[in-house]
Amino acid sequence: MKSLFKIIMITVIFTSINSCKYYNFTGAKPIDADTFQVNYFQNNADLIEPGIERIFTLELQDIIQNQTSLNLVPQGGDLLYEGEIVDYRITPMTATADQRAAQNRLSITVLVRFSNKNKEEDDFEKRFSHFHDYPANEQMIGARLTAGLDEIYARITQDIFTESVAKW
Repeated sequence: MKSLFKIIMITVIFTSINSCKYYNFTGAKPIDADTFQVNYFQNNADLIEPGIERIFTLELQDIIQNQTSLNLVPQGGDLLYEGEIVDYRITPMTATADQRAAQNRLSITVLVRFSNKNKEEDDFEKRFSHFHDYPANEQMIGARLTAGLDEIYARITQDIFTESVAKW
């Protein structure tokens, strides 16, 4: 009886560990890849905010590393992410009674080219964008800029992850 219990437990543990290749808790479907590469995303927007391209590149690397078992490589990755920031815009959204802006919106659009060496039908070139609204009496600098970028990049990188790996 004791050895039967051990066999059952070993089988359950082995099956659980082995099944992680086919399913994980982030929702990413199994992909035929072991490595990924994220090339530096240039900032080609008309309005330039220094450093946002570096932050975006790192955020994209982080989400893929944190939600998959893929290894980040500097070149020759099975999955390749590249592109550029094509739009960085601040626009007034609402006005007060005396025709002044009450709220502004920071919008960022990123053009992504994704390639899967092992499954070319997954390749795409697509724009991803999101925004952050903030009071018009505040400047988009310092902590306000950091909060805005965090919100925007969290959404854009999740959308890129979903489109390229999770395929929901």
